[in-house]
Amino acid sequence: MQAMLLSIIIPAFNEAAFLPEVIRRVKGTTYDKEIIIVDDGSTDGTREYLNDINAKDIKIILHNENMGKGAAFRSGLAVATGDVVIVQDADLEYDPKDYRALLEPIIDGKADVVYGSRFLGGPHRVLFFWHSVGNSLITLLSNMLTDLNLTDMETGYKAFRREVFKNISIESNRFGFEPEITSKVAKKGFRIYEVPISYSGRSYQEGKKITWKDGIKAIFTVLKYNLFRR
Repeated sequence: MQAMLLSIIIPAFNEAAFLPEVIRRVKGTTYDKEIIIVDDGSTDGTREYLNDINAKDIKIILHNENMGKGAAFRSGLAVATGDVVIVQDADLEYDPKDYRALLEPIIDGKADVVYGSRFLGGPHRVLFFWHSVGNSLITLLSNMLTDLNLTDMETGYKAFRREVFKNISIESNRFGFEPEITSKVAKKGFRIYEVPISYSGRSYQEGKKITWKDGIKAIFTVLKYNLFRR
């Protein structure tokens, strides 16, 4: 497992201001890796930037319209060849320096799936009290139905052994990806670890996209995949 290859999937929607720095940081990690960027119908110059870089060490997938994070991940997964798959948001909220923490339980043979928790003591920017309350409530509901004790089900940092997806398909197109995948890995009995990560949250002025409406949808997604899908 020490010689593993990472597949780092980066869903991107209107992230022209952040994507170059994210790519720089991902490339700066010391792991053997393939970088897969999925432009999800951007209109802010993200697509033009990706066309211009023409990087041979980056796989680029273009969606003609905005389909959502889940759809972007699904497209990236279809071309991934690595031993471990990491979801890397295209903003600067999550830092690739935390890959080591995410990967350690997998490298040690203890985990199939690792969640990077924003609430286990890592440094984080102080923002949005009600977002944290909503996150906690959605995580609590998910935990009640999956019988897990996660602190941060909605985290954008998740790592998976690629074999996990031989048993699981992703249906959700948008932010429902997070509760859907949590329900499915729990039902399949995969070994799940949670590790602390740093978090530098964005304000809406800085481009944050998720809203309270996504929180409501997440609740319905939790119920859907835990109560009505077997």
